[in-house]
Amino acid sequence: MTIGLSDEDRELRDSVRGWAARHATPDVIREAVEAKTETRPQYWGSLAELGMLGLHLPEDVGGAGFTLLETAIVAEELGRAMVPGPFLPTAVLSAVLNEAGRTGELAALADGTLFGAVALQPGALTVDRTGEHVTLTGTSSPALGGHVADVFLLAAADGDSTVFVVVDRDRLHVTDLPSHDVVRRNSEVTADDLTLADGDILTLDAQRVVDIAATLFAAEASGLADWATTVAADYARVRKQFGRVIGQFQGVKHKVARMFALTEQARVTAWDAARALGDDTPAQEVSLAAAVAAAVAPDTAFHVTKDCIQVLGGIGYTWEHDAHLYLRRAQSLRILLGSTASWRRRVANLTLDGTRRVLGIDLPAEAEAIRAEIRAELEPATALDGAERKAYLAERGYTSPHLPTPWGRGADAVTQLVIAEELAAAQVKPHDMIIGNWVIPTLIAHGSTEQQERFVPASLRGDIVWCQLFSEPGAGSDLASLSTKAVKVDGGWKLNGQKVWTSMARDAHWGICLARTDADVPKHKGLSYFLVDIRNSEGLDIRPLREITGEALFNEVFLDDVFVPDDCLVAEPGDGWKLARTTLANERVSMTGGSSLGDGGEALVALADTLPGGIDDDQLTELGQILCDAQSGGLMGLRTTLRSLTGAQPGAESSVAKLLGVEHIQQTWEVAMDWAGPSSLLGEQDRRSATQMFLNSQCMSIAGGTTNVQLNIIGERILGLPRDPEPGK
Repeated sequence: MTIGLSDEDRELRDSVRGWAARHATPDVIREAVEAKTETRPQYWGSLAELGMLGLHLPEDVGGAGFTLLETAIVAEELGRAMVPGPFLPTAVLSAVLNEAGRTGELAALADGTLFGAVALQPGALTVDRTGEHVTLTGTSSPALGGHVADVFLLAAADGDSTVFVVVDRDRLHVTDLPSHDVVRRNSEVTADDLTLADGDILTLDAQRVVDIAATLFAAEASGLADWATTVAADYARVRKQFGRVIGQFQGVKHKVARMFALTEQARVTAWDAARALGDDTPAQEVSLAAAVAAAVAPDTAFHVTKDCIQVLGGIGYTWEHDAHLYLRRAQSLRILLGSTASWRRRVANLTLDGTRRVLGIDLPAEAEAIRAEIRAELEPATALDGAERKAYLAERGYTSPHLPTPWGRGADAVTQLVIAEELAAAQVKPHDMIIGNWVIPTLIAHGSTEQQERFVPASLRGDIVWCQLFSEPGAGSDLASLSTKAVKVDGGWKLNGQKVWTSMARDAHWGICLARTDADVPKHKGLSYFLVDIRNSEGLDIRPLREITGEALFNEVFLDDVFVPDDCLVAEPGDGWKLARTTLANERVSMTGGSSLGDGGEALVALADTLPGGIDDDQLTELGQILCDAQSGGLMGLRTTLRSLTGAQPGAESSVAKLLGVEHIQQTWEVAMDWAGPSSLLGEQDRRSATQMFLNSQCMSIAGGTTNVQLNIIGERILGLPRDPEPGK
């Protein structure tokens, strides 16, 4: 994994990773740990020769002219390898000086001649403008990388505001500090009425300086978290306790899976902050992206490195293992950058003031030719209404454009996004097949020609509504354990059993039903996939199932000798499990655009504005955390879409999105209820009230695979942790 997405980004990652493996060997890291003071790494020149110190700097000072995204990739990899040396503070310093237009030191920073240090909080350092000269007085907060630095970027109080000053080491009194991070150490500097020259006080806005630092701190933090997750997973795959590999134990598996999910969250926020700083994004939006990264990534690294030590057990608590080095580094980043709570409050305040991170995609040039064709074809639909409009759109492949022709348009990712934009612009909406969105791809891939002609066009038009008869009282997440039986009879099959949690059963025309046709083979292989006529089949008993909301959207369905003709068996007997998991190679691609907060996030922001007496600091911190999670989810979706546009395989984001997204939605409405106070406890609440949304959201961590199942999937399919063998096997 890497912050970047492109092939070039991955090549850069591999180059840095290879360099780190050659130069930051275990012996080199241990020498740095045991040294009494930090010294300049002998390999720094080779890092400069690779161009890693100046990727974000202009070519006329020896840089590569790239954006901060490339430097973030390097920071992530050097953090992952615990490379000794002040890359992070040096990169922050050079990026800030470049933006401030102070170019004198840039060439030396790019070629490795000068080292940088950064103190992001003023401490007791102040700027005095009352005398004949502007002077600097006092002692700084800890300066990251100060042991070896030549140039210091220091925050200082200037009246009621904060400014940043740039001062050479020989003009300051530098005291090297014994540091919690024993690989990259800190110093404090003291100035005694030091006269500042023109340009020493940067005119660059102090918040911009902090945003640049936050972005690169977040990038390094994502590398720390990635290391911790990888090491924990590797250990869990081989370490045995109680006669079993510990990765089989659900407690360990789920802990490591959550480590992975949090690491992905850190990575996407660092990526977004770096790309925002590198383009024409409005300043407040850049600052929001940086604040989200600062609130998420260092805190993630801190918690994930702690979890790594827990998974490692006793060996993780030893001085000889590197785990504590990563914990120390993560905790140092988190504290030097400013408290997580303060960054969460900044996210909340920016959002309450109206700032939003707009997630959009720049489509390639060929999109415009596609757009003209789509726009012309959609124009007649605007003059139609109701069923006529939906039929027009369905006949031209707009209900599900990703499906192959003649049912869809065989649309690639770019075409799908153009279609979505043009449908929105024309204010026309195709039929939403809901359950049919799962049924129709299966019939296209596996159904007979007769089945396709009978069911697909009518479903695309909206003439057929589907329900899904899969779950049973004894087979929810473990769907392969279902017990509904299908017995062969003349001309078809007789189905007997009970299904549960069937949404839309009372409205559906047809249902897809998994039933066991062979009890003598392994449970996954004995299932078959049937199409059941809900409206006209005898033996069906549909009973509304009242939910915790008081509504009855779900149903339980009893099948008593329900006859299904042979032509309603899809594919062959025993193919049911394969069909149930069918997805087409040409997947649906979507990009909502607009605010990344989602309906819940926006509702919570609106509620904050109505709180009597305003929102307090605790609520502000809580709101910021929820908004960070909302934006992280939007960013994961954006990265998945960007991968689709390049034809790349889906990344880990799609596996993590449901896990984190469900928990985010549940927390959002829980907090909304808390903030609404006693009024949320009144009965007969509106369906869109915080109370009803809170109750409704409880199903989301159950439906479509429970949270525990999602954690198992991440642990086993992505991290390669062993499955827990079935009892007796």
